[in-house]
Amino acid sequence: MRRSGIASFVLWICLTILTLLPVWWMLVVSMRPRVKLYSKSFLIDDLYWNNFLAVLNSSTFLQYLLNSLIVATSNAALVCALGLLAAFGLSRYKIGGGDNVFFWLITNRMAPPAVFLLPLFLLFTKWFVFGDFMLFDTKIGLILLYCVFNLPFAVWLLKGMLDGIPLELDEAARVDGATTGQVLSNVILPLARPGLAVTFILTWIFAWNEYLFAATLTSSANARTVTTALAEYVSVTGTNWGEMAAMAFLTTLPALIVLGFVQKHIVTGLTFGALKG
Repeated sequence: MRRSGIASFVLWICLTILTLLPVWWMLVVSMRPRVKLYSKSFLIDDLYWNNFLAVLNSSTFLQYLLNSLIVATSNAALVCALGLLAAFGLSRYKIGGGDNVFFWLITNRMAPPAVFLLPLFLLFTKWFVFGDFMLFDTKIGLILLYCVFNLPFAVWLLKGMLDGIPLELDEAARVDGATTGQVLSNVILPLARPGLAVTFILTWIFAWNEYLFAATLTSSANARTVTTALAEYVSVTGTNWGEMAAMAFLTTLPALIVLGFVQKHIVTGLTFGALKG
């Protein structure tokens, strides 16, 4: 094996260890009783399942998990649909100041989320109130809120991918009598599936992992997500690290399952726009 091959193999091993070490440590902590919590061992001494059983038997964990699935999946689907339409318009049509619009969209992702916290809290509790309904403490409120932050990223990602699809395919479809909607659904959509898969999984993970807005703009089990439940293990009497680690480990499993389903599209989607020309 050449030196470059050995160096690449060693680097790959080091990066893998660095990536998996936090996950492994989270699993180790979740498998320990309180009396052994501060052990210096990096190995699992005993198969202690009580922390996982306590989390799974919790009356609110499954509700929080269901809320996260609904919010993350609905948000990712809505962002992909709106992002595809916006990216199609920016990619295929010359819009006055189109570059400025595109740049303005992506700048929304640059501001710290905490900057928007107070205005959004007032909007959710004072302005978007219709009779007995308000966006505060609702799943629909979180779904729409996450669109504000995830949609610019989706447009930025999808536009680069749509730019990689030859314009001649659109023109050939139009010569055959296809409308704009048919071009989008029959030509663009099948070719953009890898990009849509990448956009879906990334926005899904962003929504799944978000904590700040979910903790501030929800107050009950009807809308609170699973990430906010982690804070409930911190109390005035101390932190229950074992159950917190068990819940954190369980919340990573859905993300790993989703990644497993779309992993073959990720590399293709991320490099799709780079193939142009």
